[in-house]
Amino acid sequence: MSPLFFFFLLAQVGAAPAIGTSPLETPPEIREQRRVAQPTAPVTAVAAPVGSAGCIAEIEADPVRGVEAAQQAMWRAAGEERVRAGLCLGMALVDLERFDEAQRAFADAREAAADEDRASRARLGAMAGNAALAGGRPGAAMGALDAALADAKAVSDKALAAEVELDRARALVALDRPAEAGSALADARLLAPGDAQAWLLSATLARRENRLDEAQQQIEEAARIDPANPEVGLEAGVIAMLGGREEAARRSWRSVMATAPGSPAAATAQGYINQLAPQPETGR
Repeated sequence: MSPLFFFFLLAQVGAAPAIGTSPLETPPEIREQRRVAQPTAPVTAVAAPVGSAGCIAEIEADPVRGVEAAQQAMWRAAGEERVRAGLCLGMALVDLERFDEAQRAFADAREAAADEDRASRARLGAMAGNAALAGGRPGAAMGALDAALADAKAVSDKALAAEVELDRARALVALDRPAEAGSALADARLLAPGDAQAWLLSATLARRENRLDEAQQQIEEAARIDPANPEVGLEAGVIAMLGGREEAARRSWRSVMATAPGSPAAATAQGYINQLAPQPETGR
């Protein structure tokens, strides 16, 4: 995979929210998860860095300088060079959390890609959509993600199409269109049945809609695929608690604390446990 492609998670987890108060409640580690889709293969049109020192090195050393260098390259560039410059600019802007500008940069890079290079257009469109999601603009994200999905399907890239469907589902939930989000998640599971994230997010949506039996089946599949994933453990505990299985919830949250000690997920799990009544036999 080219080093120019990456994904990022912004999980701003603070104090643990109350549990068991509403079947529609979403823990913050799920609700606030934002990603730039991770491509599954290099994009030939954007594989090279911008400038002799390299785009990535510029961004890591000084993101502000990276933005300036990429903007200068965009002004001078044409064709494939403009694709590379737009990608670099978008990455630098993401690093600075200037998501609206990053979306435009990725979109410009996509438009600069050759019409026949739909693989590159799919990945750049996914990045544009995810930048819009990270900036809190799900409506704008949908246009970019729908185009990315069409491109990914045109080149039969099932893995990327599944990633885009997951992000479409997030945008649709934010737009209060849960039925369409459920369809997107079902498509993601068909395209990538071994993707634990597809099952996790499906379980979360089912739980939010009080379909607890379905949520339980889906979170069990997520746990089978990725048993050490702390997000899966957190969600499994919430589903168990809403289903009246307090001891199962405790076990799930304790597993998160054991497998990811010191992490935000572990802190959230501890916060959930602290909200439960003490256990007489242990005093906890």
